[in-house]
Amino acid sequence: MYQREVAEVYELIHGYRGKDWVDEAKTVIAESVRRQPAATSLLDVACGTGAHLATFSECFDEVHGMDCAEPMLEHARRRLPDAVMHRADMRDFELGRRFDVVCCLFASIAYLRNVAELNAAVAGMVRHLNPGGVVVIEPWFCPEQAVDGYIAADLYREDDVAIGRFSHSVRRGSFVQMDVRFVRTDRAGIDEFSERHELRLFALDEYLGALTSAGCTVERVDGVLPRSASGLLIGVRE
Repeated sequence: MYQREVAEVYELIHGYRGKDWVDEAKTVIAESVRRQPAATSLLDVACGTGAHLATFSECFDEVHGMDCAEPMLEHARRRLPDAVMHRADMRDFELGRRFDVVCCLFASIAYLRNVAELNAAVAGMVRHLNPGGVVVIEPWFCPEQAVDGYIAADLYREDDVAIGRFSHSVRRGSFVQMDVRFVRTDRAGIDEFSERHELRLFALDEYLGALTSAGCTVERVDGVLPRSASGLLIGVRE
């Protein structure tokens, strides 16, 4: 997943689909500062191409990004050459410092395979918080929200570039298998590439349990991200 070809078109196609990284980042900033007004540092777990980090860097004195996909991090480093980028897996990471805010957005948490991995990842995020720090997680669909056989088709076009994205999702027990195919055309010709995502349908209680076990007070905030399936889960480290 998220190899070089996908990293190149990632923001173009999702921006066309209506994703607003600036507005989402501003929402995370507002919710975080409301709970920790003195926050000056942030870690974005699964930061991708750094699209949220660009806005975070305007508010916080220090921002770090972390991702396990090197092609995505390459884009983030070019965008924010002064920010610190870490290549690491959210299931088991140690960066050697703490932050006032740790976030994990765009349902990246759903790539974890089971509750044990969820608990480990959330514990790691909270372990990297200062006391009173804020963790913000955007969950994916819960089991009752999944639609078996869901399809999507999107076409981005600007100047001499056109990108088509087609996806088909199948429910397999506690997972959704999403096959995605891209068709990209420009003056040089046509390229096709694909990827497969396996996303876990965690229950809300499993998310809340992971945050509580990690030592956070927790609340769910709905309606603050227009395209979010399940709102935001916000914890404050006790």
